[in-house]
Amino acid sequence: MTLGAVLLMAGTPAEAEPKPTVKQLKKELSALQKDSDKLITEYYNSRIAQQKAEKSEKAAREKLAAAQAVYERESVELRAMAVSQYMGGETGQLALLAGNQDPSSFLGRMALNQHLVDLQDARLRGYAQVRDAHQQAKDEADARAKELTSTVDDLEKRKKKAEKQIDRIKDKIDQLYTAPGVRRPDGTWVPQLPGGSDNITPRMRLVKQLIGERFDVPFGIGCYRTIQDGGEHPLGRACDFMLSRGGAMPSAGEVERGNQIAAWVIKNAKRLGIMYVIYRQRIWHVRTGTWRTMSDRGGTTANHYDHAHISVY
Repeated sequence: MTLGAVLLMAGTPAEAEPKPTVKQLKKELSALQKDSDKLITEYYNSRIAQQKAEKSEKAAREKLAAAQAVYERESVELRAMAVSQYMGGETGQLALLAGNQDPSSFLGRMALNQHLVDLQDARLRGYAQVRDAHQQAKDEADARAKELTSTVDDLEKRKKKAEKQIDRIKDKIDQLYTAPGVRRPDGTWVPQLPGGSDNITPRMRLVKQLIGERFDVPFGIGCYRTIQDGGEHPLGRACDFMLSRGGAMPSAGEVERGNQIAAWVIKNAKRLGIMYVIYRQRIWHVRTGTWRTMSDRGGTTANHYDHAHISVY
């Protein structure tokens, strides 16, 4: 090979790896979500097992305390009986040697005392066995609870890691989409005409599609309406992403979904041609880049507490 050929090869830049397509990323995302779902199921099953183990450990601890109390009480009684027998036995033996007591009567009492001591001793051994069994159960339950706590902590870390990876892939998918239409030098967009069966613009349709795919929006998405209220709905340039039905205040989970939708829209605003967002009696405009409180319009829906409103140029 000539020197010129070597220099030519050295000066040729390596071909950049092609960017993944939406189809490829969605396939990767689907596989990740399946793994994440399995991980979440395993996590919650372990949480349930952990709660059962902790309950079992608590029950074993209570039984152990009860058995210990009985054991200590019986021990005191047995020691008292032994002392009594010893003291009574000494006196009885002296009386017997002095000839003041009937030998058969004395031996009968001695046998009865020994029987009572043996009986009490047997009960004590029984309680000791119960106590030891409860101690073993407590130790096993405690070890199981600690093991499950460690497992749950590990699963929680893995679950969060999987969720972050899923979000990263979703962000990659988002980056592959750009709002259709013409963008002016000042960053604003030339308005589009609505079309299609849904009577919204291509730009609004893309935003609706991306939010629907990423956040589900279980209570529906309302866009075009004929009421001329000075907004963008009749122009096909606005959609409401509902978080409840019938004007009810949304749950805490749905409020958080609304926050996530608003944050996502703001993050992608310039690329997707977003003009403003209204949510929870506040408005964010792309020109200012800040939230501003709105006046009270008199209701949950009018104040946008039950939905996030998104308008595009």
